[in-house]
Amino acid sequence: MKNNLAKIAAQLMRPGKGILAADESTKSISKKFAGVRIVSTVEKRRQYRELLFTTPGMSKYISGVIMYDETIRQVTTKKIPFVKYLKKNRILPGIKVDQGLIPLAPSSLEQITQGLAGLETRLLEYKKMGAVFTKWRAVFTISALTPSSECIKVNAQALAEYAKLVQKVGLVPIVEPEVLMSGAHDIKTNYRITKKVLQAVFRELKKAKVQFSGMLLKPNMVLAGEKNPRPEIAEGVALYTARCLAETIPTDLGGIVFLSGGQSEDRACKNLAAIVRLKGRAIHCNLSYSFGRALQNSAIVTWKGKQANRVSAQKVFLRRCKMASQASLGKG
Repeated sequence: MKNNLAKIAAQLMRPGKGILAADESTKSISKKFAGVRIVSTVEKRRQYRELLFTTPGMSKYISGVIMYDETIRQVTTKKIPFVKYLKKNRILPGIKVDQGLIPLAPSSLEQITQGLAGLETRLLEYKKMGAVFTKWRAVFTISALTPSSECIKVNAQALAEYAKLVQKVGLVPIVEPEVLMSGAHDIKTNYRITKKVLQAVFRELKKAKVQFSGMLLKPNMVLAGEKNPRPEIAEGVALYTARCLAETIPTDLGGIVFLSGGQSEDRACKNLAAIVRLKGRAIHCNLSYSFGRALQNSAIVTWKGKQANRVSAQKVFLRRCKMASQASLGKG
């Protein structure tokens, strides 16, 4: 099983390819739809995901797709299950398995991720449906008092337990500890917090005996807060991000796929390209992307919920995939 997990991780990390994060919850995608005046229904959500998944040429740039529970059960207009369609086009199907955020404590502003209860049963069902990898997200907010040591510890332990269960059933876990962009902090503060979070996460993963070669890390890039009046240029982001990873990740990690967070499509790609160029010998695994909004924003604005705009939206989406692919090779 160990060799198989590492093989799947390697397939996801093929050079020039990344992962499409299409795992927005119903609430999250409904919010996106509302922004372009699309009424969010089961059918509209199905149409949108089909638009993305059936984009001609997508497999040149996308190695895997992370889906939401609703999505993995849906089919194309021709009644082909999305999972089957993706596999036929050499794209690996994945599934988000956490169940969202809850307060760390009743009066706490910090959050922990829920979903461990009944997880193994859900994993077996998703595996039977054809999923080969999974994702679990934890979030950390930077402020004068956060993230607390308790928040970091509890989320790191949950990520480790999740990854252990996922590998137990023969799937590859993507571990996503996201230090959020919200706030006015500088890039040095983000570096310090991200390093602390990653150290805690890998400490717990090691305790849980998770196979590093059979998992992927999905971290944030090290950025100044979105309210900071002096955001770092790409070279600064690359310097702090590469340094942080070199100081925290194990040498046998299966790969790293960056999240885009609140960055614009262009900024996410520019920063990724700079990080890849500065990777250096201290980071032994490949670097790529697992973008959601940085691949989808322009497409959803172009589509507007109208089937007449489908082809135009697919062209826009494919262009964004190509840009991210080039960035993962250090170009752009």
